[in-house]
Amino acid sequence: MEIILKQDVDGLGEIGQIRKVAPGYARNYLIPNQFAVQVNPQNLRALEHEKLLLDAKELKNKDAARELAGVISGLTCTIARRAGEGDRLFGSVTNIDIANSLAEQNVIVDRRSFDLAEPIKELGIFMIPINLYPDIIPSLRVVVVREAE
Repeated sequence: MEIILKQDVDGLGEIGQIRKVAPGYARNYLIPNQFAVQVNPQNLRALEHEKLLLDAKELKNKDAARELAGVISGLTCTIARRAGEGDRLFGSVTNIDIANSLAEQNVIVDRRSFDLAEPIKELGIFMIPINLYPDIIPSLRVVVVREAE
């Protein structure tokens, strides 16, 4: 039986793909759980329409990510922290701190987008890559300075 996947299904395929599966698997699992629909002319037209909508949405998201990347590339994020001898911080600067600092500058970025391998634990200037989109990864300049006492 041929089906059109409405969602990503592990081991079977991704949304919008047409797959041939056992009739029982389709009737008893995929179709009742809204993972797929049976292939027919009406569902094929609906699939084409959904692909067009998905492509338009994807293009819009990519353009928004490019615009945000342009803004982020020109920003410098300054974070003040208490530090001891040897410029070691008491505590650390995490992706949450960087996201909050950007939010203060009216730039909203999800904290999970920062490619920070481990928290920053010393004073200095750091270039932090931000994964906005699979192929759009701007770098944010983060300056960690000593907090005035």
